[in-house]
Amino acid sequence: MTGARTTAVRRLATPVSVLTVSHEGRLHGTTASTTTLVSTRPLILGTSLRAGSVLGELAIAAGWFTVNVLGGGQAELARWFADGSRPPGAAQFDGFAWRPDPLTTAPLLEGTLAHYSCRGAGRIAVGDHEVLLGRVVESDTGSGDPLLSFAGGLRTLTGRDGTTP
Repeated sequence: MTGARTTAVRRLATPVSVLTVSHEGRLHGTTASTTTLVSTRPLILGTSLRAGSVLGELAIAAGWFTVNVLGGGQAELARWFADGSRPPGAAQFDGFAWRPDPLTTAPLLEGTLAHYSCRGAGRIAVGDHEVLLGRVVESDTGSGDPLLSFAGGLRTLTGRDGTTP
């Protein structure tokens, strides 16, 4: 991608989520800066992940995953779950309040704007990424403003939150 196109693409503002999965006793989470509505009937979300990501592989194997939409004050969560050096398994959730999703058993992170319990609906390879599709089976909403990915950083509706991923 040329520099001009890369710069232009970074101008797309997208909500930041942490996707979580539980499969055969193994917990995993990852930050996703692109989760979007794909269909309303049925209700399907799509999330762009790096091809071959651990989360993608576990979500397909489990058949379920959870989307935790982050609020403006949750940049620390976004950075943590984007850090490849965080500990594996349940230890990556230490220090964060969460409870098991009653449907998927994946971690529901406390204080988020929304949770979506998704049945895996497939994945599509697209360039160096894949789109993980999930049919929303249950959802819950919180309140507040969203955490957004914009121009290579994390922002709120009122401006930069002072950090970068």
